Amino acid sequence: MSGDRLKLQVRERDERGSRHARRLRADGIVPGVLYGNGNSRAIAIPERELRAAVSGPSGLHAILDVVLEGQESVHPSVLADYQQDPIRGTISHVDLREVRLDRPIHAAVVVHLVGESPGVKTGGVLSLVTREIHVEALPSDIPEHLDADLSGMEVGDVLRLEDLPPIPNVTFLDDPHETVIATVSAPRGLVELEEEEAEELEEGEEGAEAVEGEAEVGEEPQTAESSEEQ
Repeated sequence: MSGDRLKLQVRERDERGSRHARRLRADGIVPGVLYGNGNSRAIAIPERELRAAVSGPSGLHAILDVVLEGQESVHPSVLADYQQDPIRGTISHVDLREVRLDRPIHAAVVVHLVGESPGVKTGGVLSLVTREIHVEALPSDIPEHLDADLSGMEVGDVLRLEDLPPIPNVTFLDDPHETVIATVSAPRGLVELEEEEAEELEEGEEGAEAVEGEAEVGEEPQTAESSEEQ
């Protein structure tokens, strides 16, 4: 759970724009925006401090006690969105959103697959269909991730959101039955072989029906006279 409270010192910035943002990143500073109470503040955060804050036990769902430089008031916030450098993988921009700790919020929680599927051991193909689940909970109750246990999945099985155990104080917002987490399907080669066998069986049945139809057409209907002769 994201019960960790981490202090994050930031400073407001007057300049905006891509050129200014590039200069900040070159100096090891991450540009961002703090949203709250109908306002937005352009902020700058030391990249090292931000990385330490979001790499703790609660991950991206940590509660950040944001303190603006030169002020004493604390702004409890969560990471609403972020962008990463496509090459280096470092965070290049963040959106922080102030929250009330006594009011539930919506969040997207990553799915972690755990356990070994017996179906995969016998050659089945595992597919992760849904990577994030939308939940509602108090900020301190948002889970870092959801564990989806594969240990009971055979070939042909489907793991749905409704199969995951409930989490105290957390409400799943996605449809429990319609939301597919993962599947274990037969290997593609086996599927193709079964499809070919099914097609051959259909063709065989159609051929047999055609032969029966021709035989019926070739028979001469018996007349009343011929019936009497018999």
